[in-house]
Amino acid sequence: MPRQLHARIDSFPLAKAFNISRGAKTAADVVTCTISENGKQGRGECVPYKRYGETVEGVLEAIEAYAGAIAGGASRQDLQTAMKPGAARNAIDCALWDLEAKLSGQRAAVHACKILPRPLPTAVTVSLGDPADMADEARAHSSQKLLKVKVGTSDDRARMQAVASAARGAEIILDANEGWDESNIREHLLLAAELHISLIEQPLPAGKDEILAHIPHPVPLCADESVHTIADLDKLVSLYDAINIKLDKTGGLTEALQMRDRARELGFGVMVGCMVGTSLAMAPAVLLGQDADWVDLDGPLLLAKDRSPGLSYSGSLVSPPSPELWG
Repeated sequence: MPRQLHARIDSFPLAKAFNISRGAKTAADVVTCTISENGKQGRGECVPYKRYGETVEGVLEAIEAYAGAIAGGASRQDLQTAMKPGAARNAIDCALWDLEAKLSGQRAAVHACKILPRPLPTAVTVSLGDPADMADEARAHSSQKLLKVKVGTSDDRARMQAVASAARGAEIILDANEGWDESNIREHLLLAAELHISLIEQPLPAGKDEILAHIPHPVPLCADESVHTIADLDKLVSLYDAINIKLDKTGGLTEALQMRDRARELGFGVMVGCMVGTSLAMAPAVLLGQDADWVDLDGPLLLAKDRSPGLSYSGSLVSPPSPELWG
């Protein structure tokens, strides 16, 4: 019997509203892809992102449209040229990785990791809000090693100061989600340096990054919305110090691994990040993150209820996935 592909939309309510500079969300709406062969099933999850012109319905349709190719034996390598990067390709790619592991009896980590996978410290996210509320949330997570703090308004000074004061023992990444502009970026960068912020993610809108080549970087800058695939890397060399690799942008683990290695060759620091999804979406990213400088894979911690089995989180550490979950 040929391989069979099935996909469905799943929704996982969040424990509380998650706010960034572009708005709030109350649920993780994902698409789950399952590919079956010889009694084994491989699964992948993607999180369609409106910012990139994706909808859950459109992504589901794109995944289902590839079912014939999967039945005909299309490989992960075939997938890279048959589908454009993005959420749909990610779900299929990760499902194929999982299926290959289950059919061969050999863990995905054997092929994806340069070293034996280990638990990784992951960032815990503080969502955008009033300075006092953000300080309370940061204080509640002050025992974590790494906080990722959402900013991205015209004046984030009070937020930055409140969070830095509330979590003095934690390393802090600021994520502006394209929310700053030429009128305020210098001021925000200087304050971030005074507060010993470790990294600032995507301060300016994608496509309007040119100014970054002409101003000092007192704090390293990390591209997110400005970088999707290997093809984006060369043009960012003079603009950013690091890049954020997300599987839903690269279109899967296959491209992401190559992108990480090319980023290293170009001298970029590497963050492995995520959309807000379940442990199934994070699992392949944990393998990618084994050779990263920063890992931001706390998506399941934002959910009211995760998949079962899920990833194991202990304090600031996330462990590699069990075979029952993925890979």
